[in-house]
Amino acid sequence: MSGGKGGGSRELKVRVKDKSKSQSSRRWLERQLNDPYVARAKSEGLRSRAAFKLSEIDDKARFLKKGARVIDLGAAPGGWSQVAAKRVGSEGRVVAIDVLPMPPVAGVDFVQLDFLDPSAPQTLKAMLGGPADVVLSDMAANATGHARTDHLKIMALVEAAAEFAREVLAPGGAFLAKVLQGGTEASLLTALKRDFRQVKHVKPAASRADSAELYLLATGFRASA
Repeated sequence: MSGGKGGGSRELKVRVKDKSKSQSSRRWLERQLNDPYVARAKSEGLRSRAAFKLSEIDDKARFLKKGARVIDLGAAPGGWSQVAAKRVGSEGRVVAIDVLPMPPVAGVDFVQLDFLDPSAPQTLKAMLGGPADVVLSDMAANATGHARTDHLKIMALVEAAAEFAREVLAPGGAFLAKVLQGGTEASLLTALKRDFRQVKHVKPAASRADSAELYLLATGFRASA
């Protein structure tokens, strides 16, 4: 699977005329109904259009190798977990966590728990039973509509995920996390560049053109002695 050319700028073909819905709700619904990735996800049995984002990133970076051990943070509804489980195969292992419930995904062990709960890191380590090769984070805080506040909230999640990745990754491991345009905090980038051989921002085609989301990809983890 890989993301094709997205339709961020294509004209709407389906319009929602239900006046009982708010204007913002109608806009969201129209965007979903006209989104080619939403249609593809449905036709291919994928939980979400986000699956194409991970597929496209991994098609280029190749970190979801057969037999890899993966932890998926903020996994619900399961799009990323589906992709990870398929790519690492039965020889690999995928452990997922979300504060929301997630229907079972073949090849994935899931726990419903807030990642920021103090017990979460140890719970995930116990479930995996050893070091991870990949830590994924598509976590996002509930939006407030205030850009600076939303940026700070998602960066707090990214920093928590990065700290956990340092604790659990095997040498050479990879960390992929959602951030927002406006820049990853300099202190976090500095720390990641110290701990990983390569750190970069990526925006897959499946990520909507008008979305502020970016992905931070760090590969080649340098484990501490």
